[in-house]
Amino acid sequence: MTEEVVIIGGGIGGIYVLRNLLAKKDAVKDGLHLALIKREKSGWVSTCGLPFALRGWYEIDRTEINKPQFFLDQGVDFRTESEVTKINVGGNSVTLKTGEVLKYDYLVIATGRKPAVPAIVEKTKLEGVYTFNDEDDARKIEAAMNSEGVKNAFVYGHGIGGIQIASAFSARGLKTTVFGRPPSLIPTRLDPDMGDMLKEWMEKKGVRFILDRKKGITGIKGDGGRVKSVVIGEEEIPADIVVISMGKRPNVSLAKEAGIEIGVSRGIMVDSAMHVKKGRRYINNVYSVGDCVEVIDEITHRPRLNQAASTAVVQAKVVTDNIFSDIRGQPGMYSSYEPSLAPTAIDFAGLLMGSVGVTSEAVARAGLKTISGKATKLTKARYFPGAKPLTLKLIFDAYTKKLIGAQMLGEATVAERVNELAVAIYAGITAEEIRNMERCYDPSLALLIDVTIDAAEEAMGITAVY
Repeated sequence: MTEEVVIIGGGIGGIYVLRNLLAKKDAVKDGLHLALIKREKSGWVSTCGLPFALRGWYEIDRTEINKPQFFLDQGVDFRTESEVTKINVGGNSVTLKTGEVLKYDYLVIATGRKPAVPAIVEKTKLEGVYTFNDEDDARKIEAAMNSEGVKNAFVYGHGIGGIQIASAFSARGLKTTVFGRPPSLIPTRLDPDMGDMLKEWMEKKGVRFILDRKKGITGIKGDGGRVKSVVIGEEEIPADIVVISMGKRPNVSLAKEAGIEIGVSRGIMVDSAMHVKKGRRYINNVYSVGDCVEVIDEITHRPRLNQAASTAVVQAKVVTDNIFSDIRGQPGMYSSYEPSLAPTAIDFAGLLMGSVGVTSEAVARAGLKTISGKATKLTKARYFPGAKPLTLKLIFDAYTKKLIGAQMLGEATVAERVNELAVAIYAGITAEEIRNMERCYDPSLALLIDVTIDAAEEAMGITAVY
């Protein structure tokens, strides 16, 4: 009998489950039928590419990697502009908004995230006020940026999404104000000293920041149905376009209504095989992946969210492996998703930010003691063209001296370092081992004594003399 797999959601998690299943489809003896249901009318869109489209690097249309027809041609029941309204876990079925019921042997919940919106914004009906969550939002923001007379922009949110939008506004020549809470930028990924460096860079690009815990948006004013200003405390800030980017909440309402357990971080609870939990047991034929899922932090061992495309891709591999193991009657061959280190690398107006592991605040909340070291150095020999400074902060467990976190800001070699230091954390590398580790050297590519060595030595209390 043909195995039926239903995937709810067409973001990176759902799409990669679909892609992986398609690659192995012919290996299923009795056949495999795949259905994917998504609200949007597009196929596979790279949402991570949207901020750069808004910066003018390319057209938004280029972020659609595959159109729906690509999957339809491969026999997938690929349903766009469709919606699941109910999951019946006991009956192995989902109900669509049209009333149609689809039966499944395996269900994958990849419902993603939704933007957090303050009450005062929800009440406003003014044109020019947007959230930024998908390609439809990106098109609205782009159209607004290109409208005649738009000169001032306001961003509510100082996390990754907010700074990406501010980078886009700055690149388009808009006078931009960012409002958020202190102490500094991107607190989930950067310590305040590193966040302040990013803030200084963005200020040089013409972005103004208001980071004040005591203030909030007290009003959004308009003229002729369009937004014209935002009131913060007693200050009225001109704003022809407003983007709310206060973070993304897991979209779990469908799962919650089905009785599936939601964790303390508001994401769907899963085991290491990505099975969801209902009541006291995990459901062997129901999985969840992506931004709607709660993960376990590798360092603190506490539940958290890690809403990253790279995380969703790994989770999709685990789900695919486990579905095929179950179909083949090999449950002992399960793959597992390991606790998360949340490796991150992002370009903000030409300054690259990298982060992996924990921040100092996160480990302090978990009751862990740390030591840290920070250093700034060029990425290649000072006499070589294109040498750029890089600031690196390393965080170590105070007792074991093992690396548990890294943060960096520079104009080059950030993504490579994030991946290198992620491996170092998983391997349990200590500060002394980093200090004494041999590294490659070529003046056109790397320094003889890398910034990593300097940061490790500072954490150890060693004064470097070179």
